[in-house]
Amino acid sequence: MEKLIRDDETLDDLQLNGIYLIQKKHSFRFGVDAVLLANFARVKKDMKVLDLCSGTGIVPFIICGKMKPEIVYGIEIQKEMVEMANRSAIYNKLQEKIQFIEMDLKDTDKLKKIEKVDVVTVNPPYKLCNSGIINEEDSEAIARHEICCNIDDVIAAAKAVLKDNGRLYMVHRPERIADIICAMRKYKIEPKVIRPVHPNTKKPPNIMLIEAQNYGGKFLRWEKPLYIYKDTGGYSEEIDSIYGRKI
Repeated sequence: MEKLIRDDETLDDLQLNGIYLIQKKHSFRFGVDAVLLANFARVKKDMKVLDLCSGTGIVPFIICGKMKPEIVYGIEIQKEMVEMANRSAIYNKLQEKIQFIEMDLKDTDKLKKIEKVDVVTVNPPYKLCNSGIINEEDSEAIARHEICCNIDDVIAAAKAVLKDNGRLYMVHRPERIADIICAMRKYKIEPKVIRPVHPNTKKPPNIMLIEAQNYGGKFLRWEKPLYIYKDTGGYSEEIDSIYGRKI
């Protein structure tokens, strides 16, 4: 198994049913937003799931480890990331349950050839392409800026693969909420639940979790805030619970 991990990579214990994730030492690594997304998604054992903008594959591995769906596909445009994520699947002996595919999500013709899924998850690039100096060849820039895809592209891709009444789960920034809801309604994917995520009780939300339904009815519910840290310092009890830490 050792040859599956390269010199410029780490093998990180997710502390979840013995699952490990291969990541680059000095490139894009998953953050709390991906973990929150994976735990926010409502996935049942008989479901098929597709994760867009899959990166290291963290969302599929958490969903597979916690919810045990039938299969999880990961779509990612960066070849190196796909290859690394598939090595993580091999390391964990989950090749039959998690499969990563190198694909541009804007290629809806290819997406439509994938079987329809019950759930789509996505942790897309948050920042507009023109916000700051960026290197369009850099994996971190591609993960954070709308270089290879934008919100409209992401929603169109979800539409192409979702079953009727299937659910889309997204994590994004609050300042993009108008763009997201407009794009969802354009493709007849109706926002159903929004949960704001705050650093603590004294600060405004800097992340939001969104659940939407393909051809869903027009009814939006706001869930109670999720706080990352206690006001006195240290992680909140809910975050400790999500990460599987003893409280």
